[in-house]
Amino acid sequence: MARISLSTKDILQKQFKRSFRGFDIEEVDAFLDLIIRDYDTFQKEISFLQAENERLLTKVDELSRQATVSKTNRSSNVSSSGVTNFDILKRLSNLEKHVFDSKLEEDSYSSPSQDIAEDDDDFYKTRVITPVRDNNY
Repeated sequence: MARISLSTKDILQKQFKRSFRGFDIEEVDAFLDLIIRDYDTFQKEISFLQAENERLLTKVDELSRQATVSKTNRSSNVSSSGVTNFDILKRLSNLEKHVFDSKLEEDSYSSPSQDIAEDDDDFYKTRVITPVRDNNY
């Protein structure tokens, strides 16, 4: 960035040499006053933009940290959800075994003709439970 050569004070205190056919002193002073006002405005704008830039850089850093934490949390939730689904399916399988095994034991004590009739009824009542895998994770 280029170095600034003049300050508002330098412009205000600048003395010009007077000559017989020189510039109108009042016109030069009015012009320098205009330059000083513009210079002050530019300096305030630069200060404001520097502060705004610093604020935005801080916010970017904060949001980057939050995104990293969120991504980490999301990945840990996915792995724990997979374990939970596996556990649920395992428990469901064990319950089905228990229910159907006890049903088979009861059926073995009944009469053979009754078994055939019950088997026909059970055929239509039985359904296969297939685990559904959720691929959203």
